[in-house]
Amino acid sequence: MPELPEVETVRRVLCRRVLDRRIEQVEVLERRLRMPVALDFASRLEGRTIRELRRRAKYLIACLDDDCVWIVHLGMSGKLIAVPPDRPRERHDHLVLRLAGPLELRFHDPRRFGLAVVLAPNELAAWPPFRSLGPDPLVDGLDPEDLWHRVHASGRSIKDLLMDQGVVAGLGNIYVNEVLARAGVRPAARACRLPRATVERIASEIPLLLQEAVRWCGTTFSDYRDGDDRAGEFQRHLRVYGRTGEPCRSCGTAIRRSARGNRGTFYCPRCQK
Repeated sequence: MPELPEVETVRRVLCRRVLDRRIEQVEVLERRLRMPVALDFASRLEGRTIRELRRRAKYLIACLDDDCVWIVHLGMSGKLIAVPPDRPRERHDHLVLRLAGPLELRFHDPRRFGLAVVLAPNELAAWPPFRSLGPDPLVDGLDPEDLWHRVHASGRSIKDLLMDQGVVAGLGNIYVNEVLARAGVRPAARACRLPRATVERIASEIPLLLQEAVRWCGTTFSDYRDGDDRAGEFQRHLRVYGRTGEPCRSCGTAIRRSARGNRGTFYCPRCQK
């Protein structure tokens, strides 16, 4: 699933391509996404101009000239790309926005776990997916004291806690594994037993890791592409995620994998105590 760095990369690329462009025409080719595409989706976008692109956690927010916002979540396999209109369409191109220019924005999502909604300004703050989000490390910053209180009060593993979007918004399985590797913490460690200094180290590593991942345009293993339909490159710099049996970049010990829920957990048994 695209996480915070991937969505931020998409935002930065599309800012160079779509800002101040008018949406001339909208085609809804498939409404069956995670939340069904509204019947008035096209009419609410057509004729509007994209004034700004923001990001909140894993959500991309296009601010329109009538103060409404178009919100996109890429789900498990989605991508939002800007392409010439004469580029052949693909099977899972579900939304096509023809922009002045000419240029097209295409939302492509084979697994259909993404979403696309248009909200009025007074609907945004109360929108359920946003109400429960915790701090965004690159927008709001991350307060080590606040994280410490959340960690100290939790009986969950530190990995499960950091995966909670109400604790830190935007982190997913890839970057939680990587943060804990950099901080030298075993993913299965009970959160409430971690010393304050360890929690502060985790808090400082989170924004540093995310910023580095953004510089490399995110991580691509299969579906993720940036706004120009290019793969990311951060997968070449991962320390533990997806590296089962490979040597730790610090000590040479073989990286181990365990299963927690439906997700793989990766760690160095020597460096992460």
